[in-house]
Amino acid sequence: MKKTTKMIKMAICYDFDGTLSPQYMQNVSFLPALGYGESKEFWDEVKECAKKQNMDETLAYMNLMIDKAKKKNIALTPRFLMQCGKNIQFFPGVLNWFERINDYAKSKGIVLEHYIITSGNEEIIRGTKIKKFFKYIFACKFAYKFVKSELIAEKPAAAVNYTNKTQHLFRINKGIFNYWQNEEVNRYMPEEQKYLDFKNMIYIGDGETDVPCMKMVIYQGGHAIAVYNPQLKTQKAKRNENGKIIQTKKKSSYEVAKDLLAHKRVNFIAPTDYSENSKLDQIVKNIIDRIYLKNVS
Repeated sequence: MKKTTKMIKMAICYDFDGTLSPQYMQNVSFLPALGYGESKEFWDEVKECAKKQNMDETLAYMNLMIDKAKKKNIALTPRFLMQCGKNIQFFPGVLNWFERINDYAKSKGIVLEHYIITSGNEEIIRGTKIKKFFKYIFACKFAYKFVKSELIAEKPAAAVNYTNKTQHLFRINKGIFNYWQNEEVNRYMPEEQKYLDFKNMIYIGDGETDVPCMKMVIYQGGHAIAVYNPQLKTQKAKRNENGKIIQTKKKSSYEVAKDLLAHKRVNFIAPTDYSENSKLDQIVKNIIDRIYLKNVS
């Protein structure tokens, strides 16, 4: 058999927190800069605000970031937010993953692109060590205005939550790399004109908020992988002094991934280890091999 002369384009789409990094990105530098000793305090405020205002939690946390920074007299600039991304840590193998897996794909005649689809902050991700490897980052971002010659976050410009994440898969499918071309996302486009075939797409996520994307990619003929952090164990239910449950039992990361596989939300599960010859590495290379074989003639 001979390789086809047609260029094979492929994409891996990633969630961020819990998928590439064990940390919630805002917890690393942003919340400490605002004086939070415990990040839970901020996220509890977000939930309370969303409930009180009947508001989307993603918009609630973004608005709270603006309000809290203003009260602390911290200029919420793109530069400050990017600085907050510099100390974010990653799972084993992530820093070498992109170039290595790109080289493997290239050896099969495949051009591999990487995308982020997350409810985290685009500006913080742009400050991380891995920003340069992504074709596009679909994430929450702020709109800015000039205040004394400095760009300051004024309001949310884009909010990515777990249900609207799927629209960004279609943006990738059609080659629409922005947030404002909405009509084009829904408009019919012949398969041969699309930027990237869903069948050549992998989605990697760590939890139930990734389910809409996982299901959509599988439905369209692609592949979904649930990763789990072996360090995150099952947390027992918490009770008050009267024995009443005040916090329900929380599943381990592995149990969540196993449930996703059992309910056919994903094709594979693997630990959050991106090192060479890890289970995840082998799964992704196997998918690359399948895509290659389907495109040779």
